[in-house]
Amino acid sequence: MKSTGLLLVVFGLAIAGIGLLVWSGVFAWFGKLPGDIRIERFSVRIFIPITSMLIVSVALSFLFYLIRKLH
Repeated sequence: MKSTGLLLVVFGLAIAGIGLLVWSGVFAWFGKLPGDIRIERFSVRIFIPITSMLIVSVALSFLFYLIRKLH
C-alpha cells in the first residue's frame, strides 16, 4: 500500500510540474506544429491537432513501456 501512495504522490508532482511548464509558456509551440489543422472562417473555428497528438501518443507509449520494463 505504501508504494501506491508514493506512486500517486509522484504522479501528482509530475502533473503539477507539467502544469507549471505549460503555464509559463514553455509549450507555446504545442498545437502549432506542421500537420495541425486549423480552419478559421467567419463564425467557425476548427482545430484538429494531428501532429501534436501523435507526439503525445509516442511519448505516453514510451513512458508506459519504461514503466512496464522497470516493474
